[in-house]
Amino acid sequence: MENLGLLSRFYCMSNSERPKRTVYSPTPDYTQPLLQLSKAQRQRLLGRLTFLYGEAAASQNLPELERLLKVHNAYKLPAFQTQSAHCSPANRFTEQDLALITYGDILISESASPLATLANFLDHAPGLKGVFNTLHILPFFPYSSDRGFSITDFKSVDPNVGSWQDIELLSQRYRLMFDGVFNHASSQSMPFQEMLNGNPAYQNFATVYHSPDELTSEQRAMIVRPRTSDILTQYQSIDGPIWVWTTFSPDQIDLNFTNPKVLLEVIDTLLLYVRRGADIIRLDAVTYLWEEPGTPCANLAQTHEVIRLFRDVLDIAAPPVALTTETNIPHEENVTYFGNGYDEAQMVYNFALPPLVLYTFYQEETTELSKWVNTLTYPSDAMTFFNILDTHDGIGLLGVKNILSETQIGVIIRCAREHGALISYRTAEGNIEEPYEINSTWFSVLNLDGEAEDLELQVKRVVASRSIALVLRGVPGIYLHGLMGTHNNIETVLKTKVKRDINRTVIHYFDLQQDLKNSESRVFQMIAHLGRLLDIRVNNKAFHPNGNQKVLRLDPSVFALLRISPDCEQHILTLTNVTPRRCRVSISLDTLGVAGIYSDLPAPVTQQTSSPVCAIPQDNYWYDLIGRRGWRIVNNSLEVTLAAYDVAWLIPLIELERMIE
Repeated sequence: MENLGLLSRFYCMSNSERPKRTVYSPTPDYTQPLLQLSKAQRQRLLGRLTFLYGEAAASQNLPELERLLKVHNAYKLPAFQTQSAHCSPANRFTEQDLALITYGDILISESASPLATLANFLDHAPGLKGVFNTLHILPFFPYSSDRGFSITDFKSVDPNVGSWQDIELLSQRYRLMFDGVFNHASSQSMPFQEMLNGNPAYQNFATVYHSPDELTSEQRAMIVRPRTSDILTQYQSIDGPIWVWTTFSPDQIDLNFTNPKVLLEVIDTLLLYVRRGADIIRLDAVTYLWEEPGTPCANLAQTHEVIRLFRDVLDIAAPPVALTTETNIPHEENVTYFGNGYDEAQMVYNFALPPLVLYTFYQEETTELSKWVNTLTYPSDAMTFFNILDTHDGIGLLGVKNILSETQIGVIIRCAREHGALISYRTAEGNIEEPYEINSTWFSVLNLDGEAEDLELQVKRVVASRSIALVLRGVPGIYLHGLMGTHNNIETVLKTKVKRDINRTVIHYFDLQQDLKNSESRVFQMIAHLGRLLDIRVNNKAFHPNGNQKVLRLDPSVFALLRISPDCEQHILTLTNVTPRRCRVSISLDTLGVAGIYSDLPAPVTQQTSSPVCAIPQDNYWYDLIGRRGWRIVNNSLEVTLAAYDVAWLIPLIELERMIE
């Protein structure tokens, strides 16, 4: 552990320029000068605590927060104490950032721990080595239920998954995203059990009532949550029966953030994750962090203030570490977690994207998707979207609640069910049940079982859908089962009665290796075709998250997006045919924004994405990076033919030549 991070890590610049990660010792060294907060830092932290708890409690708890920061700083090795904490926010994420999302134990083998098996797969899978630079390892802590999200011990690694040593070895080669499951803890966790035992140190660990009627029917009707179970669960304590707030399940006890001791314990855990190798902290289900009866108890001002406090803490203790918010709510609420662009999350899950892509492929036309992409704005160059399609949970529907009509959302649900998907519901305001998410693998939700379709066409359909998430501004994230093209696992759902298990199949590494050797297998074809797109994506700066983008409305069958690098030196026109039919598109030079020569044009404006400001150099020839063929300008237009579900990424030949030179 002494040499945890003496290797290059992925932070605020391109991989070749990023500084070494701050290295931490196994124990704090108090012979070094202690961290001294500036007056401005102390006032900012005090202001956050005052907003949450009032002046008296803020003043009382600030010294403990400052102590936690001093302890964390004392873990830093002396050589890194003077390391510059500054990095370019605009280059925190680049085109080279591509995340693989996986449970730590999806891949298993007899010869190594699941985490070591995962590393082995990424090292040896044909076409994947060097493609992913980020690993989001879903909760790898001991747990009692919900596939890792009901944590019994936040500071240990589940021995069934691996060890801290496995995590540290991965951290030497990958940027790691840890889950901050700070909304709730397992009912079997030590703090909750001690609260039941009457230990005063854990008083108010959870939100407790002594009668279920204390939470009135009027208050219950206002609560918004992602489940339909009762909001209160009865437990027996040393003082008799109590009813505890449980947003997600009876086994998942909501932490009571109105108690400042809970907040401070969470911050201590957050800093531990940083020392253990976290480069990104994913704030799971953070929408429901703060409970306030008489409100929806979702997306509250106090929740945003807690996130701002986390951001302040990391800006002081570990500036390169980023926050990502996982908030499966309507898009206009979701983007509020960017704050002002500098004070909350650096990355937000783009939950509107998956259902919009599904709708696009079900309807075989791009109007709604193109219209929505044209509305996307970016408050600053210090934040970006996490562009996912499928996740370990499912395909959320709330992101498009006010983007698509109820009828259009109904189309998605109907088509998904025809493909064998399951639907989960939630309790909305007014105790109304509404569809919350589609439970399916991404391969199955796009392809009908039993259809007389060639595997090649099915793979092309999935890769075409994935290409949209790859070309949009942001950082792409791909769930491991989505990468492999896994089918729905109904058998496991029937055994566990958990709908989400449809997309959580455990894979034996030996079986996967056999599939990777067979060019006729679904896994081989998925990784071969998708892997090529991934490799091109991470090697072209036009896909930088802070590059500009412009939607071109060419043909309803084709999603067309022009991407431009932040320095205006690279332009890539991306075309995706969302239909099983051949089509031909014509793009005029005026539509593309072609100029006669390069000129000293201003840099892209990050606030708007409706049109680029960098003109494209004039060239009669464009090259398709995917299809490896050229296209000519004819009669002042670029004419491109796309076969069924074709994807083309076109670059002016003059720019390609400059890249070679």
